Amino acid sequence: MADDGLSAGAVARRLGVAVTTLRTWHQRYGLGPSRHVPGQHRRYSVEDLARLEVMRRLTAEGVRPADAARWARRASAVPGAAGTAATAAGSRGRGGAVIPVRRAGPAARGLARAAGRLDPAAMRTAIARSVGSDGVVATWESLLRPVLARVGERHAATGGFVEVEHLLSRAVSEVLGTVPRPPDAGEPPRVLLACADEEQHTLPLEALAAALAEAGVPCRQLGARTPVAALVAAVRRTAPEAVVVWSHTPATGDPDQLTALLSAPRRPPLVLAAGPGWPLDALPGGVRHPATLAEAVALLGAVPEPPG
Repeated sequence: MADDGLSAGAVARRLGVAVTTLRTWHQRYGLGPSRHVPGQHRRYSVEDLARLEVMRRLTAEGVRPADAARWARRASAVPGAAGTAATAAGSRGRGGAVIPVRRAGPAARGLARAAGRLDPAAMRTAIARSVGSDGVVATWESLLRPVLARVGERHAATGGFVEVEHLLSRAVSEVLGTVPRPPDAGEPPRVLLACADEEQHTLPLEALAAALAEAGVPCRQLGARTPVAALVAAVRRTAPEAVVVWSHTPATGDPDQLTALLSAPRRPPLVLAAGPGWPLDALPGGVRHPATLAEAVALLGAVPEPPG
């Protein structure tokens, strides 16, 4: 940067914002140029640019401009504190961690704010309200998946947000567990749900179980990390009409598990390999791969009743 500083146009290009945005930040929040050269417009100094970089970063993450400006000014008061302020504002600007959910809608933004505040009661309320008004499938697709995905992305990028993910997952699980199940008709459920061997992500299966309950389809859920031998044993003992095996990552999506299931006594008529972990070009013949929760519910809802 030249000794006389940068023009508004040069700063706007560096930050990727409009010059009018810089003027707004100057007029409303006092984040304007501080260097004055006689006979010229005021110019932005290195310190001004650092403040504006904090402002741009935080507003892009969803922090309110007034809060972002406060942290940007605080960053300039302590040499080298811009990064610290950005991190702190991200976690405190709204009373919690900022979890941008882009265009997922107001309900998702509200849930994300509750998750960032580590407020399980507010999370449960938001999820239960959505389930009550829109149903499990719509809640999963438009509310839960977007927020859970953003939390996962923030964890991957920062190494943090573990506490947010744990509390949010617990809230999701608790609400899904309150969806009324079909009455016991005295017959074993004809649908069996299980995670692949070593797979620990159970929420998608819990969402499927709740969605099936809404559709009047009873199911039995084995949970996380189901060894192949245990799954085959469960199929042999309960003779389900359909089995769903969930894999979240390629590390757990070994098609040999499905081959063993298809080779077992009392082979189920319908086998679904659900989740993004399965290699679609290597699935055994006859195995279906539902792309969405709604598709999985439709396939399982069409499973015929066993002969009486």
